[in-house]
Amino acid sequence: MASVVTRTYLSPTLVFIAMDWAEAQSQKDFLGFAIKRTPGFWGQAVSWLPNRITFNGPVPNAGDVPSDQAPIQKFMWWDARFDLAQDPNRQFTYEITPVTGKSTSPQLVSAARTTIHVTLPDHVEHGTGTWFNRAVLSSQAFSKKLTEMGISSTKKPTAQQALELRAWLANGLETVVPGFLNTTDDIYGAIYHLTDDLWIIPALTQYAQAGNADLVYDAKADPNPNDGVVEALQNKVTFHPRDKTNIMHDKFLVSGTKLGSTKAEPKRVLCGSANFTTGGLSSQANLLHTFDSPGLAKQYLDRQLLLQDNPTKAVTAKQGTEWSYTETVGDAAVRVFYSPEPTARRESIDTIVAAIHQAKESVLFCLFTPTDAPLRDACFAVGDNGKMMFGLVNRISDKSDSEAGDNVRADEAAAIELYHRSRENRDVVGADYYRWDKVPAGYLKEWQLFPGEKPQKYPPVIIHHKFIVIDAEGNEPIIYTGSANMSKNSVNHNDENLLEIRGSKRLAGIYLAEFFRLYEHYRARAAWQASLAGTMPTYRLAPDSSWAKKHFTPGTPEFRARVAMANLT
Repeated sequence: MASVVTRTYLSPTLVFIAMDWAEAQSQKDFLGFAIKRTPGFWGQAVSWLPNRITFNGPVPNAGDVPSDQAPIQKFMWWDARFDLAQDPNRQFTYEITPVTGKSTSPQLVSAARTTIHVTLPDHVEHGTGTWFNRAVLSSQAFSKKLTEMGISSTKKPTAQQALELRAWLANGLETVVPGFLNTTDDIYGAIYHLTDDLWIIPALTQYAQAGNADLVYDAKADPNPNDGVVEALQNKVTFHPRDKTNIMHDKFLVSGTKLGSTKAEPKRVLCGSANFTTGGLSSQANLLHTFDSPGLAKQYLDRQLLLQDNPTKAVTAKQGTEWSYTETVGDAAVRVFYSPEPTARRESIDTIVAAIHQAKESVLFCLFTPTDAPLRDACFAVGDNGKMMFGLVNRISDKSDSEAGDNVRADEAAAIELYHRSRENRDVVGADYYRWDKVPAGYLKEWQLFPGEKPQKYPPVIIHHKFIVIDAEGNEPIIYTGSANMSKNSVNHNDENLLEIRGSKRLAGIYLAEFFRLYEHYRARAAWQASLAGTMPTYRLAPDSSWAKKHFTPGTPEFRARVAMANLT
C-alpha cells in the first residue's frame, strides 16, 4: 500500500503540512487524515492535531476533537500550537495517517502512515530576519484566550491583560524594532506612523538617551498622529517632516556608525509592511524583515538622506526610475525599488506583472486594497492557465483613508476576498459576518475589534500585507514585499520601498506557510457564511470520501493545490 506523501513549509512559529495519498481515489470510505505530534501541546508527551468540526457538526462550547476521531478533510493543514519556552530545541515529529471506515468508528490505516521530523527555523537565519504576526481577532483561539482571562464584551481588560493579548496577536513582531534599537550604533530611518506606546516608543526613548537617532516621518495629515512622539522626543531625536508626496509610506530603519557623515558605515536594515503602531504590530496582519547586509543598508540610508530635505515629488521621482543593484544576503538575492516613479512610468509594478506571467507553477498574493488592473489580471491569468493561484485581499470602504491608494467606493463594504482560481471563483467575507451573532452553533462569539476599542465608522483593516510570491513551492521562487500597496498611488505618488527577493526556498516557504495560516482562517469564515446563507447544507465532516472528490478532479483549484504542494520536488 502506498504511503502518504508529505511536504512541510516551515515558519518560526508554524508548521504547514501538505499531504497526498494515491490510494484515496479508490477508497470510497476515505475519511481524511489523522496527525499526531511529538512532543505535544503545552508540555504533553504527544498530541493529536485537533479538528473543530466533527461528523455531527461543531463541538459544543468550542471544544476540539483529536484528528484520529474527527479526521482532517483537507490535503493541507497547519499547526501553530507551540510554546517555544517549553520546546527550546524547536524539533517535532509528525505522524500522518489516512483514516477510513465509518464515521461512527474511524480506522487508522497504519500501513500507509508517514513519519516526518521538522525543526522550526529561527527568526534570523542566513543574515535575514523574518517575523509575521497572528493578527486574528476574529478567531476561536483569541476568543478562548479572552474566556480564559475572564474578559467579556462588557469588561475592558486591564493594562496587563491588554499587553498579554496584544503580545499574543503580535507573535514576536513586537520585539523586532526594540531589538533593532538595542544598539550603540546610529539609527536612521523613515517612518509613516510612529504611535506604538507599548513597545516601540519606550524602546526609542531608552535608545535616545545615549544613541543618535535621525528619523523622517509623514507630516501630511493634520492633525498628525506623529505629533505626540515628535514633541516628546524633539530634544533627543532628530525629526524631519515629510509632506511633498501623497504620503511618506516607508517604514524602515538603518543601523551603523557615522551615518550622517561621508565616513558612514551602515550595517543592517529593518523594513516591511508593519506601521510602527500598536495595531500595525498586533491586530493588522503584517510582517517585518531585518537584513544583515551593509550594501542593502547603504541603499536604504541613501534613500533616507534624500528624504530628509523633503524634496518635491518631481525631484524625488527622478530618483525612482530603476531597480537597485542586487545584494546577496545569505541564500537570497535582494534588490529594491523606491517610489514614487515619474508620472506614467510603472517600472516597479510591471516587473511584478512580467514575473507573474512567467510563473511556472503558482502565484500567491496577500494584499491590502490592490487596485492595479494589470497586476490583478496577471494573477487571475495564472489560474486560468491551469496553475495554482490563491489570493487574500482586504477591501475597505473609506475612500478618504490615505492608505487605500486609489479611491474605493463607499458602497463596497469592507471585506476579505479569497480567490481560488480566477476573478469569478472567489469567496467574499463581508464585515457584517464578524458580528457577534453570526457564528455557527457550538462556536464562541468572535471579535472584530480589540477589547475596549470604540466602534469605528468603517470596519478596521485586517489584512495589511503587501506581498506576492511566485512559485513558492518550486526551486526558483520570487517574493515581492515591502511597504507598497499595489496601486497607482504607491507607484507614482507615495514614498515607498518594494523588495524583490529571489532564490530563497527557505523564505518562500515561510511566506507560503504564513499565507495559508491566514487564508485557511478566512476560508473557514467563508464556509460559515455559506452555511448561514443556506448555500452549504451542513457544517460537518463528510461520512465518506465525497469530500475528496474535488481534490482528484483535474482542473479544479483543489486538484492543482494537492499536486503542487505535496508532490513537486
